[in-house]
Amino acid sequence: MWTAGPLLVVAIAIEVGATAVLPRAKGFTDPFWAAVVLGGYAVSIWLLAVIVRYMDVSVVYAIWSGAGTAAIAVVGVLVLGERLDLVKVVALTLIIVGVVVLNLHGAHHRPSGRTAGVAEVQDLSVE
Repeated sequence: MWTAGPLLVVAIAIEVGATAVLPRAKGFTDPFWAAVVLGGYAVSIWLLAVIVRYMDVSVVYAIWSGAGTAAIAVVGVLVLGERLDLVKVVALTLIIVGVVVLNLHGAHHRPSGRTAGVAEVQDLSVE
């Protein structure tokens, strides 16, 4: 059974993958890589639309964007040859702390009818 948490991880991974190949799209002049990037973003956003049926959008988006930002920074350094310096490390640490705080805050302020955090996704169909 799929849950919102693992779906969020998949959405983040797809978004990070699409962002990692963004330089190959060459300003969207390479049709294949442009399609890969746009397709990856579209799937990631679709997954977010499914997930926010079960979690607060503010928490989902904070986790997705924060974890995605941190992950693509790591990919940039390890795979794309980008520079890592103290400012980048501090900034990424602040992003991660912010995501954790928002997630903990969301877990204590549940809206009626939905759970904050991991929830079972019963139906993935689009209504």
